[in-house]
Amino acid sequence: MSKKLEKKLANLPNGPGVYFHKNAAGEIIYIGKAANLRNRVRQYFQVSRYQDPKTDLLIQEITDIDWTEVETEVDALFLEAEMVRRYRPPYNILLRDDKNLSYVRIDYKSDYPTVTFSRRPLDDGAQYFGPYISAFEVKKALRYLRRAFPYAISKPVNQKRASLHYHLGLDPGLEEGRTSLVDYRANLRKLMQYLRGNRVILVHEIERDMNSFAKASEFEKAGKARDQLRALRALNRQVIFSDREMLDASKDQALVELTQLFKLEEPPKRIEGFDISHIQGTDTTASLVVFINGVPCKTDYRKFKMRTAGNDDFAHMREAVNRRFREVNRKKWGLPDLVLIDGGKGQLNAALQAYAETGLSQLPFIGLAKREEQIILKKPATPQKPHFQGSTLEMGGIWFNRVFLQKLGGYAAEEGGFIVINLPENSHLVKLLQRIRNESHRFAVSYHSSLRSARQTASLLDGIPGVGPLTRKKLIKRFGSTRAVIAASEADLRQVIGPKMAKALAKYFAVIK
Repeated sequence: MSKKLEKKLANLPNGPGVYFHKNAAGEIIYIGKAANLRNRVRQYFQVSRYQDPKTDLLIQEITDIDWTEVETEVDALFLEAEMVRRYRPPYNILLRDDKNLSYVRIDYKSDYPTVTFSRRPLDDGAQYFGPYISAFEVKKALRYLRRAFPYAISKPVNQKRASLHYHLGLDPGLEEGRTSLVDYRANLRKLMQYLRGNRVILVHEIERDMNSFAKASEFEKAGKARDQLRALRALNRQVIFSDREMLDASKDQALVELTQLFKLEEPPKRIEGFDISHIQGTDTTASLVVFINGVPCKTDYRKFKMRTAGNDDFAHMREAVNRRFREVNRKKWGLPDLVLIDGGKGQLNAALQAYAETGLSQLPFIGLAKREEQIILKKPATPQKPHFQGSTLEMGGIWFNRVFLQKLGGYAAEEGGFIVINLPENSHLVKLLQRIRNESHRFAVSYHSSLRSARQTASLLDGIPGVGPLTRKKLIKRFGSTRAVIAASEADLRQVIGPKMAKALAKYFAVIK
């Protein structure tokens, strides 16, 4: 064992956190979590402790260790999931089989919301959190959170009385009307906020609500808010992890590489990613995803329904960037430290044109082309500065360091008015940019799919006299699709919407069939 490693082991803290084993090349080869970092990490190097063959191979490769402290084991669980998902270390072998991953599913919009687990997320309107490697540990964490935010795990069938879980303070008791659907959804919003890592904000909100209820003499509601605070603080009375406050950016290798490659003064805290989604120019949407300190901040995600018609990705990108940097949005959302555009030279150029129209000071924009995962930069109009000759290029407020690029095993080439940077796909920087790009693509496609589904559903049922949103919902729920509604007989329609409207609809459908 090297002296450097011995020194790291001696300085390990006793609290919970996430640790990173690295090899001689500085690559992360394993990520784990621990209730006590000092005890857990030092166990790897105890000669007397039995190790399985995989762990023996891992220990032989470890030359350095890093870690990030958190306040509770629950925090360590969620941070580990995000870090493993991004870096995919070779010794985290459970990632090789999707069946081992699990998601927390919250069908917030249903008439009886439940919190369950799923092996694979679906486009069913529910909120998914994950993936997590260990379903057992996630379930254990949620059992603790259920004390603070009671939730249902299934919809009862033919049950009118509140369940035992309600009397234990773990279920909202919707079936007996003990909690209204509005209050239950408000409670689920807090749970989702916790799962997204925004617990500092959440605690402040609960404290504010508790004080408001007390002033209004609503002591029962104030008591519930107090109990929520106690349950949260029982998770070790933490200052509580949040992707804004917790993650140490200086220990994130991807952010360090990003900072050094582009000569930034400090690691970019807020990175925003843009993408466009459409099918042949219809239902065009744009997504804006936000990563804070290298971790997704889903509460800051935004989506845009494009007003520009036609199949023109460049025009849509200009519109999206223009709308994001309007004065009202700048005041509400602030400004990013770096912008990532999903696309090549055309998309990046369109984004830069839109940003230039705002008159704001320079902001680093980069593109990520899908085919070969190339980083695209706009070549500056001004000549190189003499003291950077041969090592850097000015990129409109962002610096490109040739020496560091070569150290990363990459190279760059000029193509017209752009610089194209090629990096190994296994580099931490590329993995981070891919993660942001993939998340912006997923978010854009999700919104596009919902708009397309709504349009397809509404295309024939909308505009029919006497058929409003509730009637459409009943018909689709009963028959499953617009086509099935049109094919239904008058007798079948009568069972759902009554004889008078069924007769009118049957006549209408007979004309359009």
